[in-house]
Amino acid sequence: MANELGYGQPMEGVAQTAFIVPDLQQAIAEWVRDMRAGPFFVLPSLLAPGQVYRGEESRADITLAMGFAGHMLIELIQPLDDNPSVYRETRQLRGYGFHHVGIACADVDASSRKYQARGYHEAYRAVVPTGGEVVYLDNGSGAARGFIELLPVTPAMDETFTRFWEASRDWDGSDPVRPFG
Repeated sequence: MANELGYGQPMEGVAQTAFIVPDLQQAIAEWVRDMRAGPFFVLPSLLAPGQVYRGEESRADITLAMGFAGHMLIELIQPLDDNPSVYRETRQLRGYGFHHVGIACADVDASSRKYQARGYHEAYRAVVPTGGEVVYLDNGSGAARGFIELLPVTPAMDETFTRFWEASRDWDGSDPVRPFG
């Protein structure tokens, strides 16, 4: 596997920054207008099967958008319900805003074990549409500091995120909201 993703971020390094937002369309408009990020690719619902939150089954549904600011992938997440989840936990503790950094991993389970050996705990696990499972970790501070999300670098993930990045290069601001698929 290459040492970096197709959009230039390093393996085992920060590949994404994510924020919880109350209104996805409004958040996209603000990121496009104020930070010149985009375009954003929207997944209308992600009710992943087999979610596990703090050791218990979870059924949290979210809508999300991904877009780029330079080489940094920005993820905007709007919770669609109030089921127990890392999203609800963050909102209850400190409201909307920063949620996690995503770390690109060749092997999520092996990376999770390394973080756990350093005192981190698995807070959430779920299947993602680009293949594999993501794992959210915290070191006891949980949502107070933000989570680390271990991202499975699959061919579909790298192709999808690289496609989003390529769309952002020389983007003229038109068509700021696009379908994920």
